[in-house]
Amino acid sequence: MKVERAAIGEVLILEPEVFTDERGFVLEPYNRDKFREATGLEPRFTQETQSFSVRNVLRGLHYQLRKPQAKLVQVLVGEVYDVVVDLRRGSASFGKWCAVTLSGATHRMLWVPAGFAHGFLVLSEHAMLAYKMTELRSPADERVVRWNDPELGIRWPLETAPQLSARDAHGADFARAECYP
Repeated sequence: MKVERAAIGEVLILEPEVFTDERGFVLEPYNRDKFREATGLEPRFTQETQSFSVRNVLRGLHYQLRKPQAKLVQVLVGEVYDVVVDLRRGSASFGKWCAVTLSGATHRMLWVPAGFAHGFLVLSEHAMLAYKMTELRSPADERVVRWNDPELGIRWPLETAPQLSARDAHGADFARAECYP
């Protein structure tokens, strides 16, 4: 497994080893020992979630306040522009964001540490994502930061207005968002 640090150092871009031949491919998206060896991290995943979306759907920026989740995000089919925002007030990168394009064709994955908001924009006709999380989903704990908050200044590669859920369309301004210590 290859590991590259994103613009915010704790955010990691991972490339698993892929074995291909004329029949297709095989890869291990997660192997505890290889992950620990490559990253120095030993997450305890408690839930895996999959999502399917069509072109121009924007989901996020989501996080859980009292039960923060670290996530290992993988695109199984399609392509997305994946964004994370540091919400840890004590961090040197508080309020900073970074993004990476993930696709089923490249098999790259994104490690999102606990304390970050996460969102993505679907760039392909459709996309299916899988993410392993270190905490169970806690609906009472879920929060949303506005995807287009001018203070964050995220440069989404949009051609038209995105398709949003009602919850995502009414996310909190970053200045008023509940953040981590």
